Amino acid sequence: MRASGPHPGSPDTTESPSGSPAGPDGPFGRFGLPAADAFRASAGPVCVPSGDGGWIALFRWRGAPAVIEFESWSAPVPLVRWRDTDCWYAEVRMPARLRVTYQFRTDEGLFADPYNPVGAGGERSVAATPDAPPQPHWPAVGPADVLPLPRTRIRWTSERLGGRRTVRVHPVGGGGPVVLLLDGDDWLHLHPATTAFDAAFAAGEMPPATLVFVPAKDRLGEFGCRPQWWEAVRDELLPLVADGEVPADTGTLVVAGQSLGGLSALYAALDFPELVSRVACQSGSFWWTPGAEDLPDPLGGPAGGAIAARLRERPAPAGLRIAFDLGEHETRMRPHCEAVEALTEKSGATVRISRSAAGHDRAGWRQALLRDVAWALA
Repeated sequence: MRASGPHPGSPDTTESPSGSPAGPDGPFGRFGLPAADAFRASAGPVCVPSGDGGWIALFRWRGAPAVIEFESWSAPVPLVRWRDTDCWYAEVRMPARLRVTYQFRTDEGLFADPYNPVGAGGERSVAATPDAPPQPHWPAVGPADVLPLPRTRIRWTSERLGGRRTVRVHPVGGGGPVVLLLDGDDWLHLHPATTAFDAAFAAGEMPPATLVFVPAKDRLGEFGCRPQWWEAVRDELLPLVADGEVPADTGTLVVAGQSLGGLSALYAALDFPELVSRVACQSGSFWWTPGAEDLPDPLGGPAGGAIAARLRERPAPAGLRIAFDLGEHETRMRPHCEAVEALTEKSGATVRISRSAAGHDRAGWRQALLRDVAWALA
């Protein structure tokens, strides 16, 4: 799965959070916007307090009829037409502390928000409530911006996995321990991780490291606790990285993964401890058991899934250092993640636990990615 869409069990989907239309004159007065200026005067969704601790956000669109689609947070929200014009709007109720990816869908396709300068790739935007914590080091990226790609690339032709992949490699602070970024294409093309890691290093918040961006071809097949994936990383990919032109300490390996990638990262630390002993895990898909994705409710199984069962049988290997992060609004993921967090800590691993102001969404995970990779390297 790319960050642009859900996979089985990832979303905490709710009913549409929008209220009823605010009447023929629209809602702009409550946002302090004259109606004529509402579609040109301000950047991004405009938020006002809802009175119950949350927020009401005003989204705007011009052109054909559209709906707003949010990343793993709510059902789609239809926009309401503003009088007899090509202007459309929606009032969306948002909880406190939320950062969310969204896009507009029309009959012509998917589009980023033209009024929002903060994007994720060419077809997505990122909204944040005023009380969401800042995300230093991550620059605002508009739909027309081309993100920088690492100059060094590796052609990985895998005998174990089949096929060929392009793996990008980027030195932070001249290079150092290897940080394996699962779903690497998302961190290259949707969120500018190279820029953010470099900025964190310049601010003294990140030690030198060598980032290795590994794309996935079949996320569920590769990240669902599959030993062949990590055997291929160990025997095929890391030797290529070690022999490459970027300095890389393959003796120290941090694996950073989100969702199914977080599941796979902890699985590697448990079953390949000689390879992986440092992990940054955001919203790990710990609901996973073999075949769970085919069930009507993939998240309806035992808390912690296969990883929790594994930890009850055998504790985590000595020396494991792992940072767990979860979105504050991932209510159905919480029991699974909390079970695994508790069992991992009980086994004696060095554990860090935090919560991000988001749902199941890379826009919320990205600050935790910087912080937790730096902690894992400490």
